[in-house]
Amino acid sequence: MKKAKTVEEYIANSDQKSQPIMEQLQEIIKSSFPEAEERIAWNVPNYKLNGVLTGFAAYSKHVSLGFSEGGLSDEERKKFEDNGYITGKGTVQIKFNQEVPTKIIKETLKTHAKLNTEN
Repeated sequence: MKKAKTVEEYIANSDQKSQPIMEQLQEIIKSSFPEAEERIAWNVPNYKLNGVLTGFAAYSKHVSLGFSEGGLSDEERKKFEDNGYITGKGTVQIKFNQEVPTKIIKETLKTHAKLNTEN
């Protein structure tokens, strides 16, 4: 994929199946934290608010949503996993056939934004 200069360009250059998910994620993040700096970092969409808040990336079968540098807590990971999502230390995989878990993402973002102000 060609290196994107903006989040919109990254989404447009990505697999069509991933685009609706990334558009939803962008909307969730921007509506929840309009003051967050939207940028491309590490060649992927990234949002900064008192440190790295979140970012996402398109893969061949899913979109990966990552949370601040501290990663996900066990409780956060369980919320996503209980709803059928695969998680990593600080990421959640949203497969192309899955709904975007808006409520859980918003709750997790709020927690991580608060953690960023405390660190």
